[in-house]
Parts: sequence; structure tokens; C-alpha cells
Amino acid sequence: MTTKGPSYKQVIVPMNSDLGKRFIKDSANYVTNINRTLKSIKSNVCADFIYVDAKGIIISTNSVASNSDLQEIKKYVKNSLQIINNSITTPRLPQSKSYLKIVEILYYVDKSNTRISSEDIE
Repeated sequence: MTTKGPSYKQVIVPMNSDLGKRFIKDSANYVTNINRTLKSIKSNVCADFIYVDAKGIIISTNSVASNSDLQEIKKYVKNSLQIINNSITTPRLPQSKSYLKIVEILYYVDKSNTRISSEDIE
């Protein structure tokens, strides 16, 4: 199961591709252990699956993770990969920006045959 775009029900753990490949080899056990870790802090968040992306590893969850959940996930990932240095930064939720671009408005000014232009819009 994958999502079409970013979802706040995902946790991104930034890391280089080599570490990501090492981590994904045993992802089924990691999902189970992450769920145990989250349950130990009485979190309602549950990991569904893990996959590797260009940004790092993506952990898909059943709900939006809190800051304490993100910190526990970071601790678990660092311990499981036995990393001492700071090659893994703090996990984060996806960021997305949406905007609407008006290309053309096909309406006319009242009581005339003149099209509305961008200067007419406030």
C-alpha cells in the first residue's frame, strides 16, 4: 500500500541511502519493535510498514505521530543501526505546500461584453 502524495500519517527519518538500505533489510522485525516501543510510552500510534525513499526511510502509521513518538522512533532507529554519530537527524512529518493558480477566468463584467482581467480581481 502506498499513498499518492505526502500524508501526515507518515514519519520521515532522514538518513543517507546506505543506512536506509541497511535498515530496510529487516523491516518486518523493525515494524514490530517500533510498535512495542510506541506501546511502552502509551501511544496510540502504530507503524504499518516501512519503505526507503530518497529522503531516508518512511514509516507509515495509523495516525499522526506526536513529538514524543518521533523521539522514540529516533532512539529506536539509532539503537537498531548502532549509530553513535549524528548521521540520523530528528524524524519529521511530511511538509507539503498547495496553491491554486488561476490561469484564465471566463466571466464577463456586468452588463458588458468585456472579459474580466486580472486587474479587476482584488
